[in-house]
Amino acid sequence: MAKDTPDGPFSNLYENRIGTPTTDDEVRGYWLFSFGVLLGVLGVVVFAVTAPRTASRAVGYAFVALSPPVVMLGAIVRFPLRRSATTLGALGGLLTLGAVVYFFVVFPDGWSRATGNSTVNLLYAAGIVVIGLAGTIVPLITDPVHEDYKRMQKETAASTAASEETERELEATHEELEATRDELAAAETRIEELEAETAERATETETARAETAALHESKARFELFEDAGGKPRWRLRHRNGNVIATSGQGYSSRGKAQKGLHGVKRNALGAGLLRIETAVEEAEAIADDDGPEPADADEPDVAVPSEDEEIPSEATFELFEDDADEWRWSLRHDNGNVIGDSGEGYASKSNAKRALSRVREHVAAADYLRVDPAAFEVYSDKAGKWRWRLIHENGNILADSGQGYSSRSKARQGLESVRSNVRDAVLEDLDAEAGDDEGAGGDGGSKATIELYEDNAGEFRWRLRHRNGNIIGDSGEGYASKGGAEEAIERIREYAPDADVLEVGSAAFEIYEDAAEEWRWRLRHRNGNIVADSGEGYASRSNAVEAVTGVKRNAPGAEERTVE
Repeated sequence: MAKDTPDGPFSNLYENRIGTPTTDDEVRGYWLFSFGVLLGVLGVVVFAVTAPRTASRAVGYAFVALSPPVVMLGAIVRFPLRRSATTLGALGGLLTLGAVVYFFVVFPDGWSRATGNSTVNLLYAAGIVVIGLAGTIVPLITDPVHEDYKRMQKETAASTAASEETERELEATHEELEATRDELAAAETRIEELEAETAERATETETARAETAALHESKARFELFEDAGGKPRWRLRHRNGNVIATSGQGYSSRGKAQKGLHGVKRNALGAGLLRIETAVEEAEAIADDDGPEPADADEPDVAVPSEDEEIPSEATFELFEDDADEWRWSLRHDNGNVIGDSGEGYASKSNAKRALSRVREHVAAADYLRVDPAAFEVYSDKAGKWRWRLIHENGNILADSGQGYSSRSKARQGLESVRSNVRDAVLEDLDAEAGDDEGAGGDGGSKATIELYEDNAGEFRWRLRHRNGNIIGDSGEGYASKGGAEEAIERIREYAPDADVLEVGSAAFEIYEDAAEEWRWRLRHRNGNIVADSGEGYASRSNAVEAVTGVKRNAPGAEERTVE
């Protein structure tokens, strides 16, 4: 017998109206019993309303005949009897059903109202007896233990098979789990290896960055110059003015001197040390054959202070009002000499003091720049954008980038584009009338064009436009006449292709020769403004360098006083 409670409308109705069934056979037996009662009632009704010996009367007979066996089978199914009793009851039901079917065959001719039909009677009686035996005698004479044993054997076999299947699934799952653990362990090992490699590479990267930063923090500059014999040479000068390396020989051209300089830059960092014992006489002979000394080789040596050493200032800043009622400052050494001044007047004393503060801020870290006769400066403006400008040794700005770049490298790319295109760029006069000559000054091999035009203020300007439409350089200032602008363009063509590139921090010292052939210095902020100058000329470049060294040493800690 089934053990599960069935679902469905009849089961729900049984549970709601009668009670909760314990088995599905309980529900089936009840509804089979009810169906048998219904058949009996219908049979009586049909018998009462139909004429004798008609097919309708036969249906009434059949309903009445089927009612008792169905009612009895409902009881057998509903009761918790053995499977053998249920099977025997079903056999009895088939016998009664066969009797009813045969009744339809013989009715009405073979059916007697008094005795019926012997075959039908016999089959029907046998079916009723079998059903009765199934519900009463069979449960009493059968062995329930044997049937339970067989049932338990089947259930045990099914349970064993299910258990074996479960064990096989568990073993497969265990194997998959072990494989997953092995893969996880291998992945963890690989992750540890990658982390170790990453840490090692990070260390290497930090080391490389430190080395690169150390290279970028160089405190010296290469200088190209002509010696007394007219031969180009190079030397490496520390920011304190000391010459710490020289080319040792003169070159036949400036280009070869630059190649020698770049060779030193490329090879010096990783060069090994080889100690050579040379006889004194041979060394003196080599020294004598080394060529003439540079014109300013007698520049004074200045001691290089350590990073943490504080040097007391030997100068004082003086604030004073000049004859034009403008405020100025000067840096006066304790020996009475003025070693630097503001170079311009200010409308108020506070403005002069602010300018003096900027000098204190920038002078110590400012590098030396050599402009000969023009050079590109790459610098960062107040907005953090990178720009370039082309400056002449007289201090004039010949050209600038006209726009800011997001990085130093892009600014360098911009000036390199100007350097490579400006010499052969065709000059186009945007204000020229039809028929005027255009295209002067270049052979057309450039990827850019120089445009000459008059701005809204009536001043003449020029700009260098690349073939892609971008403006890669401009004059930076206007000129009173077209001729002045054209002369400026010619100077750009002459100086830009060979001009050196100077990297400017927040400020830098420029050493230059003025119109009177005297050497001077000026401190230029990265925005292009001159924040200090020498105030006087010097007989040699070395004297100007020595003056700069004195300013760098004394200005940061100099006291301040107002001179009436």
